[in-house]
Amino acid sequence: MSAQAFGAQMPTHVTLDDVASMAATDENHRYELSPEGVLSIMPPADPERAMLVMRMILWLPAHGYEAEQIAADCGIDVGGGRVPDLTVWAQGMPPRRARSSYAGTAGLLLAVEVVSGGSEIVDRIIKKAEYAKAGIPRYWIVERDGGATVHRHVLNDAGEYEPDPAGPQPLTWLLTTTPDVG
Repeated sequence: MSAQAFGAQMPTHVTLDDVASMAATDENHRYELSPEGVLSIMPPADPERAMLVMRMILWLPAHGYEAEQIAADCGIDVGGGRVPDLTVWAQGMPPRRARSSYAGTAGLLLAVEVVSGGSEIVDRIIKKAEYAKAGIPRYWIVERDGGATVHRHVLNDAGEYEPDPAGPQPLTWLLTTTPDVG
């Protein structure tokens, strides 16, 4: 199908339900919708991103986190639909559908984004602001800079993220510590 023909079938106003339907019928892309209604279509995780996320996933159960507390590529409703690379949930509060197939943020302790080419501004600025507004207590940004530098942020009382006082750390160092996700 040509882009023109596909575009002609698109609704004039895309909803979270529309995005969920698109994602359900297309396993080759990730779909996100900003609170302002901007649709983003991204390719699936490349091998490097997938391996970075898997290393963090394996690290969490080694420190007592249960499978129901950890989710990769779980869509969350932050006024729009975002799909963090990794989420960590409070014990006994796994992700639950809110609107459409996207989970609400109740019990969400941490959202992690691995920065990919083309997503730098969205991950570092836009999602950071959206996640803070949604009240997600912690947000980590993993840079793909050779050392997989992790920038950890904690939500303050004013509803804004502050950088971890220890500063950015390489993922290899982080994985030798006990997770501090709330």
